[in-house]
Amino acid sequence: MKAVVFTLGCKVNEVESAGIMAALSERGIQTTDKLCPADIYVLNTCAVTSEAERKSRQLISRARKFNPTAAVYVCGCASEKNGAQFDLPGVKFICGARDKQRVAQAVLSDVFGGEACCVSLPPPKAVRTRAFVKIEDGCNNFCSYCIIPYLRGRVVSRPVESVAEEVRNCSAPEVVLTGINISAYDDGGGGLAKLVRALAFSDKRIRLGSLECTAVDGEFLDSCAGLKDFAPQFHLSLQSGSDRVLGAMNRHYTRAEYLKKCEMIYSRFPDASITTDIIAGFCGESEEDFALSLSMIKEAGFARVHAFAFSPREGTAAFGRDNIPAAVKKERLRALIDAGAEQAHAYIQGRAGRVYKVIYEDFDGEYTAGYTGSYIRVYVKGERRGSGFVTLGGLFRDGALGEVCR
Repeated sequence: MKAVVFTLGCKVNEVESAGIMAALSERGIQTTDKLCPADIYVLNTCAVTSEAERKSRQLISRARKFNPTAAVYVCGCASEKNGAQFDLPGVKFICGARDKQRVAQAVLSDVFGGEACCVSLPPPKAVRTRAFVKIEDGCNNFCSYCIIPYLRGRVVSRPVESVAEEVRNCSAPEVVLTGINISAYDDGGGGLAKLVRALAFSDKRIRLGSLECTAVDGEFLDSCAGLKDFAPQFHLSLQSGSDRVLGAMNRHYTRAEYLKKCEMIYSRFPDASITTDIIAGFCGESEEDFALSLSMIKEAGFARVHAFAFSPREGTAAFGRDNIPAAVKKERLRALIDAGAEQAHAYIQGRAGRVYKVIYEDFDGEYTAGYTGSYIRVYVKGERRGSGFVTLGGLFRDGALGEVCR
């Protein structure tokens, strides 16, 4: 018996899918996260944009091309938003973004009969050298463009001890703390800084998921510096460089405040990489507003930029206010992508000759690729396993060439 658990969307979806895989594996079902011939397909969907929702619907036909008689189970944000759109031939079970143990329980009940017990998902099945540990779910921000708080609900944080225990028992060399809004993590006071301090025992590389710049302060940065192996990559969502647009988005910071947080990070971690998200063509975005977003890429010194065009989502405050032509969005998006790529190259080139610890992941027959703590993808000649120290060279493929030094 083989099951495919395929994921669209965010890292939280990936964590939950890995937990579903673990629940099925514990009962002897062979699992994979790649679309391929199988008896069962669990499809974890996304609704962050209309395009993501469309791709989620298309997954049904993609899966059934491998096996037209396979049983299909659907969960995730797209089915939380509108489950009826997945009521298609072959689909046996549909649930939403919450309580995803229900989909594992449905599969196990259908395979083994009776009331298979899956009260909660087990720790995620590791599929790479990087393990994602979910520390919270939900978001209270209600940004005017975002449907996710309506689908995921309000913030619920895991106990510090539970997170620490999962990190302790994890076999992967790197752990990423992730959630829908980890900046809002709080278990009885102390916030995210308290959780990070509780992981000071670990020898694993600790990386953080996406952050709000409002979470960055001296206490938080000190807690990060106290880890044995902290990955100094800070993904600070920007969304716009214009104060006017940030206000319309219901984002609770200004351009100047964001840049101040970047300065604090660079002051504490001089070699840090700051990565970000920027939306092109939000409601009412003028040329001047867009120019402010574009200029932030160099001003903040981003190491990587994820840019995407505004996609109105029904049920959000911004729905019905979209007044930017599609052609303008496309042009602005291309400008953001190009500027982001240029800045990413500059970030890597500015670090040539420095020595970094790399955790190796993939061997393609000629090069082994892995990542530095600052999330530079590094390629070294030959097959390598585990981790090693590498002198960074010039640009190569989607990262940099490296030479093993020890």
